[in-house]
Amino acid sequence: MKIDAHQHFWQYNPVRDSWIDNSMSVLMRDFLPSELKEEMDNNGIDGCITVQADQSEEETNFLLQLAQSNSFIKGVVGWIDLRAANAEDRLAHFATNEKLKGLRHIVQAEPDEHFMLQNDFKRGISFLSKYRLTYDILIFPKHLGTALELVKQFPEQPFVIDHLAKPQIKEQVFSPWKEQIQALAKAPNVFCKVSGLVTEANWHNWKMEDIRPYLDIAFEAFGTDRLMFGSDWPVCKLAGNYTTTCVLMEEYLKDFSEVDKAKFWGINAAKFYTLN
Repeated sequence: MKIDAHQHFWQYNPVRDSWIDNSMSVLMRDFLPSELKEEMDNNGIDGCITVQADQSEEETNFLLQLAQSNSFIKGVVGWIDLRAANAEDRLAHFATNEKLKGLRHIVQAEPDEHFMLQNDFKRGISFLSKYRLTYDILIFPKHLGTALELVKQFPEQPFVIDHLAKPQIKEQVFSPWKEQIQALAKAPNVFCKVSGLVTEANWHNWKMEDIRPYLDIAFEAFGTDRLMFGSDWPVCKLAGNYTTTCVLMEEYLKDFSEVDKAKFWGINAAKFYTLN
């Protein structure tokens, strides 16, 4: 089974979705399951993990409802306030839905670069394993040191780094991102999503040669057992389309074994998110 481990749905709201600025006008509309299903069918993708784009319980309920009515949505990465005093109660409430596989917080937007090491946030993280929930780490390269400290403090908690932590592909900057990704990869409880890379490159004229060195670093660090494909649809439309993201990885993996390809395209995501 081929799994897209990272994509989003939304009903566009210009106030709530103010992160979509004028340079991203292509995203200023609704993106819902019927449109994604057509893209997935065209590219031989069987199922997906849908990931929160808004920090509200309403968002989590919205995604769970979509998963309930669309069987190709295999799991949801939602949001609750992990810092809240009642965080465990909210986890217990949402975890009754088997489609909830994990949680995410938009850490990249937090003014405190060490947000993930705040005591109330770590308290929330400490509850996740009880409910068999994963955690998606959404960060910029400047947060990698903090991420490394977090995963060390929770060695039994499954973590996944979204978008390779958004390396500076457009500027072709490698350090210290490379060294910190290599350090994170030494933690066996950390996986990584190969997703969102085209939007970190030059949107209008990126080439495989721009992205390949970053893929080389990721595959060398994590191997083929802890990397998974994500389209980052519809955000990928800023620098291409759904097919673009698939072709990029098909080209990169062309000389890999069929076993390793199968791991990357689905087995690893199914393992990480405990898909049925």
